[in-house]
Amino acid sequence: MGVQTIDVISSFSKAALVINARVEVDRIVQTLREQVFGTLRRRGVVVGLSGGIDSSVVASLCARAFGSDKVLGIFMPERHSSGDSLRLGRSVAAQLGIDTILEDIAPALEAVGAYRRQIEAIQTVVPQYGDGWKCKLVLASVLESNGLNITRLTVQDPEGKIDTVRLSPAAYLQIVAATNYKQRLRKMTEYYHADRLNYAVAGTPNRLEHDQGFFVKQGDGIADLMPIVHLYKTQVYQLAEYLGVDEEVRRRPPTTDTFSMAQSQEEFYFALPYHLMDLCLYGLNHGISADEVAAAAGLTAAQVQKVFKDIDTKRRAARYLHARPLPTTAMGEG
Repeated sequence: MGVQTIDVISSFSKAALVINARVEVDRIVQTLREQVFGTLRRRGVVVGLSGGIDSSVVASLCARAFGSDKVLGIFMPERHSSGDSLRLGRSVAAQLGIDTILEDIAPALEAVGAYRRQIEAIQTVVPQYGDGWKCKLVLASVLESNGLNITRLTVQDPEGKIDTVRLSPAAYLQIVAATNYKQRLRKMTEYYHADRLNYAVAGTPNRLEHDQGFFVKQGDGIADLMPIVHLYKTQVYQLAEYLGVDEEVRRRPPTTDTFSMAQSQEEFYFALPYHLMDLCLYGLNHGISADEVAAAAGLTAAQVQKVFKDIDTKRRAARYLHARPLPTTAMGEG
């Protein structure tokens, strides 16, 4: 899937990620119309609105493609959601003039035991963890690691004291599994409204997230169409500016908005901030040397090599997330 770039550059720089936003928006809008009305034969689209840059851009593209009356935005907060997410999501929806629905998913998460299971896993390493405590998973920068980069748990007690501890493999897996309920329940909710309206579900992952497996299988990794999955995060911001997305949304640092403590995406998953990750991912994708990428990103060649290795490692892990169900025989036989 091509992106309209401005010029061919003679040497690698940040300019490699600059696109012609107007041309790209027009192309995406036309493609969305063909996909939804033609291929999928649906009447409009549903978009889960998080107050973040990706969902805001997708909602803006869909409003251009189908008109505000054919786009439904869904807010799906839960117990650990930031209040800013709902506030900014509402601001974007109001700016676009689209209808919205608020679906508080906390009662459903409570019913399936998502919160309880998370707490039980945390208590295996922090026995006193309970009411009034907060937590997040953190990953040290790959640039600072000399070996395995292991996810740790940061907790904050009711008095505000913060501590970071190492997790057992079982505790880590259970925390992730319990937390993944959130993304899967949100996707179920999107499809409920899409089914009742005969709408399609628009996904919001960008290229960096999709490539590196920063999504939940059968959660935010699934949709009927993905308008920005071919775009590097840096390019999503370029479209946001062209589309006039709320400036506060564009200034807001990307966040997971998943755990009870505030958490950046690079703190949880990526090796570097998105604008540097984009340069490294683009460089690796296009066979650009670590030296050239390092000069453009303000890193050393050794650091870029570490990031390249981390990208490849995450790609291997993401194969499972991208994989379709495996049949035991080729379809069409028998």
